[in-house]
Amino acid sequence: MPARSRNTLGIPMAGGLKRGSPFQSAQRFLIMTSKSVPVRCALWVTAALLIAAFPLMADDGITIPAGTDLQVELTSTVSTKSSSTGDLFNGKVTEPIIYHGEEVVPENSTVQGHVTFLKPPGRAKGKAEMRLLLDSIRTPDGQNYSVAAALQDAKGPEGVSVKDSEGTVEGPGKSTKAGAKEAGIGAAAGAGVGAIAAGGEGALYGAAIGAIVGVVHTLAKHHGDLVLGPGADLTFSIPRTITAPRTKGETGLVVPGAH
Repeated sequence: MPARSRNTLGIPMAGGLKRGSPFQSAQRFLIMTSKSVPVRCALWVTAALLIAAFPLMADDGITIPAGTDLQVELTSTVSTKSSSTGDLFNGKVTEPIIYHGEEVVPENSTVQGHVTFLKPPGRAKGKAEMRLLLDSIRTPDGQNYSVAAALQDAKGPEGVSVKDSEGTVEGPGKSTKAGAKEAGIGAAAGAGVGAIAAGGEGALYGAAIGAIVGVVHTLAKHHGDLVLGPGADLTFSIPRTITAPRTKGETGLVVPGAH
């Protein structure tokens, strides 16, 4: 609260007001033109109300504190197979953000971000990886925020997880069960061929050769690509306190694929 002083009429003065502000001009005028006690009292009350309201008029922004979690549901698709670094993604807010009793980001606000990193799956080893950065939020009433929020958690296909503080999403990879099944099929096929060719001993030999072929075939195939599609639940963390004026404007968001 700005420091206050009193003039000769007893009207409180706001020391924090800028020189030449409307409040100071009004106060000078009142001092020069008022002489009666009733008028002085009325002026005192009016000036006090105006000065008390000044901080409220100045504090007309919206704040989202640092560390706030933002729950988002994807409405577009990103993947290590079809996406590229810089590609956009869209989503919607599934849980409102409330600060000091005010809903600053309502449910169903729209969000947009972009892909910052992609790593395709390996063959013998290495899971697919991806990083997403949330760039902006737009509320239903037109309020816009720039956020630069990193991913903290992802709930999509089974086996997908966020593995580090940079928000790297790791794909499920190739399942051990599926690899064993493919190797088993190869072994069975080899045993069948060996049995036909040389009886029991041929079956054992064929099974060994078939198992080796199955393992080689399994290693030659890629691990699964990482795909996050509509409905995937993502959690982003706001890295710094955001204060924005209460303004309405165009969204500034771009729909992926639109021209």
